[in-house]
Amino acid sequence: MRLVSVTLPEKYLEGLEELVRQGRYPNRSAAIRIAVRDLLLRELWNNNSSR
Repeated sequence: MRLVSVTLPEKYLEGLEELVRQGRYPNRSAAIRIAVRDLLLRELWNNNSSR
């Protein structure tokens, strides 16, 4: 994996921290990786896309 730095609004960070506190993800990095994966699946890698 490669390290990527991003700037996020405070509300996004608060939401990520809450997901981690709830135990839904082990850490913020994991939550962000899954969110990016889901975006790519939906927007780019889905062969049934109408775009």
